[in-house]
Amino acid sequence: MKREACTELEWTTRVELAACYRLMAHFGVSDLTYNHLSARVPDAPDTFLVKPTNFMFDEVTASSLLKFDFEGKPYQDGPPNRGGAHVIHAGVLQARPDLNAVFHTHTTANVGVSAQKHGLLMLSQHAMGFYKRIAYHDFGGFEFNLDQREPLLQSLGDMNYAILRNHGVLVCGKNLPQTFVDHHYLEMACRAQIAALSGGVEVSLIDEKVCERAAVQYQTIDPKQAGGKDWSSCLRLLRRLYPSFEE
Repeated sequence: MKREACTELEWTTRVELAACYRLMAHFGVSDLTYNHLSARVPDAPDTFLVKPTNFMFDEVTASSLLKFDFEGKPYQDGPPNRGGAHVIHAGVLQARPDLNAVFHTHTTANVGVSAQKHGLLMLSQHAMGFYKRIAYHDFGGFEFNLDQREPLLQSLGDMNYAILRNHGVLVCGKNLPQTFVDHHYLEMACRAQIAALSGGVEVSLIDEKVCERAAVQYQTIDPKQAGGKDWSSCLRLLRRLYPSFEE
């Protein structure tokens, strides 16, 4: 969708969402054309933006993002929204008006952790922000059918983060910059866990009292919860290396 066809708020959201896709690709989050990052349109809250289903993350631009309502109706030429983006993203955004961004990814690290019975372990500082703040959802097959939406929503509850067993992760938030940063920390925690456990030696877990203190500290790193200094740095990186994301 061209810039002149959007409100200023929608275009700003498109640029931020395209940035998130490009950043994910840059930092090695990729599963061919699968996975989606989505965002609610601020001045049309019953609609959301998501990449075309046949795009890889590194192809996404602000104008290439597609807009749908929660029933799957398209706001551009093309088919209705179906499949994982409809089941997961439309479902979460419709059920949780407090959320404006939904990221679903499968990486080697987060799928690896999702297959471990103990889930995310508190063995790195990157894991601290998720202490007792992460939900778990059992695998029920590919999220292609609407009957899989309600079980996912029940598992997520009022949490913003979920490990989807044997599948990947779900990271949600109030805005795109902070959701990107949260996903980055969760991905780093998963990579650290896989690396630590691969050594075949006993690992040191962080004391629960320290975990709770650190989880609260994590919320104060960026008081406005808007991506802080990391987001502005990421935008500088994109404008140096992949400036077409803003097109």
